[in-house]
Formats: sequence, C-alpha cells, structure tokens
Amino acid sequence: MDKGIYCLVFRNPACTVRVGALGEIRFRAGWHIYVGSALGSGGLKRLERHVRLAKNRDHAPKWHVDYILTDPRFLLSYAVLAHSNERLECPIAEAIGGECVPHFGSSDCSCLSHLLYRDRDPHDELISAFFAIGLDADIKRIMSRETKANV
Repeated sequence: MDKGIYCLVFRNPACTVRVGALGEIRFRAGWHIYVGSALGSGGLKRLERHVRLAKNRDHAPKWHVDYILTDPRFLLSYAVLAHSNERLECPIAEAIGGECVPHFGSSDCSCLSHLLYRDRDPHDELISAFFAIGLDADIKRIMSRETKANV
C-alpha cells in the first residue's frame, strides 16, 4: 500500500466549531491546511475516508480533523500529497509555519499545531514546502458543486 504525507486544504467563512476536547474554536475566514500522515496499514487510502466525510458529513467525528470535515461551512478543496515511508508531518507543518490553531491535530507530537491558516489559497506555498524537504507533491482536486454552495 502507498504510504505518505498529505495536506488537506479547506476554504471556510468565519465561524465557530466545537472540536472535541479542544472545545469551541473560532476560525477566521480563509484557508486552513491540515497536515497528516498516512503511514498506517491503509496508507494514502486515508484520503478517501476524509473525502467521504467531507461529502457525506454523516459520521460522528473521531479525530480533530473530522470536526471540520463534517462541518458544512468547511469546503475541502484539494489535497497535496507525497509518497514516503518516513514520518514527515511535523517537518511539513514546520516548513509551512505561520498562523495556526493551537493543539489541533498534534496531540501525539510536540508540534504546536497541524492546522495552519492562510488568508488566500496556499497552493504554491504548499508545493514549495514539500519541495523544501525533498518531496515531489501531487495535487488531488476534491471540491464538488454540492459542497461549493456551502461556502
């Protein structure tokens, strides 16, 4: 199975979302980047789960990212991914840097966050961050007409 690293890229209006034990989080309008790894048995098939949650929104959230995947105000626009057998989500989050949502998605590491914020589409910046740590990035477009109407 293909393993790797990925960034989910969301577009959203200003809103507040309850995120499990993190509580109520106020999100600024713009773009949010979630950095995750796909090193488990399913590998990069994990992205299929994320896309299903974003489109169906009918499952109870389990992980921090599930709370925004299932919130209709968050549009999962695309994913940036790369194949790797190494744990690189922390170096990618650090390479992207900038404003973040503290403690989001980083309960199993020492990073401040794995959810970063931008006021505009971070596409080129993400490609550069992957390149900076020696990875060739692929883009997977996800946005559909049904979900676009919710932004």
